[in-house]
Amino acid sequence: MSSAIPVRVRIAPSPTGDPHVGTAYIALFNYVFAKKNAGQFILRIEDTDRTRSTPESETAIMESLRWVGLQWDEGPDIGGPCGPYRQSERAEIYRQHVAKLVESGAAYRCFCTAERLEALRHEQRRQGLFVGYDGLCRGRTRTESETRAGAGEPFVIRLAMPRTGEIIFVDRLRGEVKFDNAQIDDQILMKTDGFPTYHLANVVDDHLMGITHVIRAEEWLSSTPKHMVLYQAFGWQPPEWIHMPLLRNADKSKISKRKNPVSLGYYRASGFLPEALLNYLGTMGWSIAGDREQFTLDEMIAVFTFDRISLGGPVFDLVKLSAMNGDYLRALDDAGVVARLRTWRLSDDYLRSLIPLARERMQRLDQFLPLTEFFFSGDLDYAPVVKDMLPKGRTPKQTADCLVTFVEALDVQRDFSPAGLEPMARAFAEKSGWATKEFFMLVRVAISARKATPPLFETMTGLGKDMARRRLRQAAEFVKRLPEPPPPTDQKTH
Repeated sequence: MSSAIPVRVRIAPSPTGDPHVGTAYIALFNYVFAKKNAGQFILRIEDTDRTRSTPESETAIMESLRWVGLQWDEGPDIGGPCGPYRQSERAEIYRQHVAKLVESGAAYRCFCTAERLEALRHEQRRQGLFVGYDGLCRGRTRTESETRAGAGEPFVIRLAMPRTGEIIFVDRLRGEVKFDNAQIDDQILMKTDGFPTYHLANVVDDHLMGITHVIRAEEWLSSTPKHMVLYQAFGWQPPEWIHMPLLRNADKSKISKRKNPVSLGYYRASGFLPEALLNYLGTMGWSIAGDREQFTLDEMIAVFTFDRISLGGPVFDLVKLSAMNGDYLRALDDAGVVARLRTWRLSDDYLRSLIPLARERMQRLDQFLPLTEFFFSGDLDYAPVVKDMLPKGRTPKQTADCLVTFVEALDVQRDFSPAGLEPMARAFAEKSGWATKEFFMLVRVAISARKATPPLFETMTGLGKDMARRRLRQAAEFVKRLPEPPPPTDQKTH
């Protein structure tokens, strides 16, 4: 790309769940690159998944990115010259562009039913073939396609990928990358509901918003050939590609909530300082100089270059992050620590939310802290309540599996108020074959390490979704390590 073109980069999260630490990681490198080059950093909300996208998730993403210290130059909340910045508000733009692709023959209508596609995949797997669309509708005449569409028959629009040869592109970090076209599916661009898939919307928006460098996680590397074909079909200049290494667990697997907290809300609720978290993310695959690890955002911007990126797969280590956070805390003066404590959990608003939970059990003010201590602590010690962690007649595996499944149900629970949690938990217990009283006690001990607490669902709400789920996962890990009970033996009387 010409150096005369102003740098424009973007972060484009989907508002389908909790703000992910990986989003902050990629956002950081986009932001730093933009500021290093006097460019623009854009926030775009990719909410084309209409069944899972929520305004609450969008708000949480923006609040979390601001909390960690990243502010965008254009976005859905502040506007800009290339809006709208929510894909759900750009549907007509996508329809116009996909119509051009169909007209040119670069894309086509596909009328295949879900049943046919499932049967096709099943047969391809049985024969050990490449699993992908077989191009049945690609061979239909334009007249037949238009007639069927005009009659109201449902269809999607697919990209007509080249069937032979290779797609070759250059990645800033990886050099020349090649993909065999025979191993790439005819990707769906427009769904039956008229909304675009990620691939179409991503390319159209990046072009219309003048994105010069696409800095994203390496998991999108395999999507780039489809995007290159789209750029070619539209006659557009593609951006420069920069695929960042994925954050990894200690075992080098992709970071996941089963092994590490991934929600930015967890780190905020746990008392991590945003500048420490941002600093730590800056060390993920990048180095500022030698073995130096602590630096400010401005210091990172001043010397930033992609030449210092390592593709080895950075390990996101919670212990190491905690140690760095401790360094940042100790660097604050006393007044600074007090200010952070008030911002964290000792604010009037948070204390006020706990008073109704403790009032009925208090006779003196000194009883408030013992009654509410677990609202302020992070990870819990379950050893003192080990006998309460395993309901009678349940094995460690059964109990751990129940907790993990319940956390997965909470992951998609939008209403985390007591009124939303109680019916959900009752239905879960019934479906799982657990007595309500038995299940509720298990959850109570898991989130508090106590048998007696304020009302369960008020307690979960007070803890917050991120901390409650973290503790449930930790309780599951604790229970999983308990010894299995010995098998019953036949008792014979003599």
